[in-house]
Amino acid sequence: MRLFVYGSREYALVVRNHLQLCGHEFEGFIDDQRSGAEILGTYEQVRQTHDPARHGIALGIGYKDLSARRIVLDRVERDGWQLPPLVHPRSWVRDAAAIGAGTVVMAGAAVELNAAIAAGCVVWTNVVVSHDSSVDRNSFLSPGAIVCGFARVGADCFVGAGAVIVDRCVVPDRSFVRAGEVVS
Repeated sequence: MRLFVYGSREYALVVRNHLQLCGHEFEGFIDDQRSGAEILGTYEQVRQTHDPARHGIALGIGYKDLSARRIVLDRVERDGWQLPPLVHPRSWVRDAAAIGAGTVVMAGAAVELNAAIAAGCVVWTNVVVSHDSSVDRNSFLSPGAIVCGFARVGADCFVGAGAVIVDRCVVPDRSFVRAGEVVS
C-alpha cells in the first residue's frame, strides 16, 4: 500500500523507514506547519488531491505531543483513510488481529496471547506486552518497557524506556510513566 506519513520531523523519519520494512511504499509527508523536500502539503491540501480509498496514512507525530497525535488519529479515521498496522517482520505478535489501526510495532517487540493494542499506539523495540493485557488508544511504549499479564495501560499514555507495569495494574488514561519506573 502507498502511505503518507503525517508529520515530517524525527519520529516521522523513523516511521518512513519502518513502513518500507513492513512492505509498504512511501508516498510523501503531510505537515500542517512546515514545507520542504518530500512534504506534499498540509492535510487539507493532500485530502483534496488524493483519494483515501487508494492511499493510507501512517502517523509520524511522536510522543512529545500525544494530544496532537490523538487529534490527527481521530481526524484521519473520521475522513476514511486507511491506517494499516505496521508490524515489523522481526517482531512477535501472537494475534495480528489484536493490533489496532495505525499502530506501529517495532523489531524485537513481543505481543503475547490475548493481549490487545488499540489504534494509534507505538510499541518500540524490545517492548513486551504480556498475555491478557491491553494498551488503549494512542499510547506510546518506549524501548524495553514491559506490560505484565492482565495489566492495562490507558489511552494517551507515555511509558518510558525500561518501565515495568506489574501484573494486573492499571495505568490511568493520560499518564506519564518515567523511564525505569515500576508501577505496582
